[in-house]
Amino acid sequence: MSDPNPPTEPDAAPRKGPLSFLSGSLTAGLLAWLALGLSRRMVTYYALHPPSYSSAIAQSIATALKTLIVGMAFLATFSFAFIAIGLALVFVRSLVSGSGSAPVESGKTP
Repeated sequence: MSDPNPPTEPDAAPRKGPLSFLSGSLTAGLLAWLALGLSRRMVTYYALHPPSYSSAIAQSIATALKTLIVGMAFLATFSFAFIAIGLALVFVRSLVSGSGSAPVESGKTP
């Protein structure tokens, strides 16, 4: 009924190397660049096609929705950009420190 060989937990947690940080930074940078392009196109579109409704309530709702959509696009842009910058700094730190890897979990120290 019971397993004669219980699973053992590894003593050392698997570690991530500089290549993982570099690939994450490049991926986040690419997503930031794509989100910036989308954001710029959205701003251009909304600048060329302003909402024009006869009802003041409809005009207010359209303007609020436009503001939310453009704001979320720029939020995604800068979120990806800051993640890319942070991962690039961790990549440089992992190269400079000489250890060549970092723990998988952020709560554990090497």
